[in-house]
This record gives sequence, C-alpha cells and structure tokens, in this order.
Amino acid sequence: QVHVMESGGGLVQAGGSLTLSCAASGSIHSRNVMGWYRQAPGKQRELVATITSGGMTNYADSAKGRFTISRDNAKNTMYLQMNNLKPEDTAVYYCKLRNNETFPYYADYWGQGTQVTVSS
Repeated sequence: QVHVMESGGGLVQAGGSLTLSCAASGSIHSRNVMGWYRQAPGKQRELVATITSGGMTNYADSAKGRFTISRDNAKNTMYLQMNNLKPEDTAVYYCKLRNNETFPYYADYWGQGTQVTVSS
C-alpha cells in the first residue's frame, strides 16, 4: 500500500512565497514519477510540474520561472517552491505519485490536497 500526503499550504500575499511538501510512504518503486497538480474552484485539475526519480523535470507554462520542483529520494519526499505568487495561483494543490507496479503496469496515488490562497 502506498500513501502520499501534502503539507505546507496556506494564505500568502501576492508576490510572496510558499513551499509545499509531499511525503510518500509504503511500497514505492525506486523508479517513479511524482508531480504537483492544482484545481481552482470551477476549473479542471491541471498539471503544475513533475519530476522523475532521476531528476528530470517538466513544468506547466504558468509555473516556469516562478516554481521549482525538487525531491529527496532517500526520504521519498517532493517539494514545490513557489515564488512571486499571484492570485490566479489560488487552488487546492495535489501531489501524485506514479508508482511502477509489476511490469508493464503502474498505479497512481493522490494526496488529499492542500489549499493555497494568494490574496491581492
């Protein structure tokens, strides 16, 4: 069984910074992909950034230049450093772990989400 949990959300003023964390536990394959997604009220969940166990990253255009994704494989923990936050970044942020199962299968595990609110 795999479990993921986010932390670090909160209320911040526009232009401020916030760091989210995602801790994964359980039977985690050494090769996996973790990512941050967000969902604003009335909108679909969207990709923010992903990072492989090898350190390859991918960012949504809205996150490029402002957000930095990183991970500590020894701790099975992923981070999202968010700078220069804007009101449109307000959303529930979710962590996802794509875990390799018996080849060629994989399973996605989601956290419960953490609220980020950016005031103008």
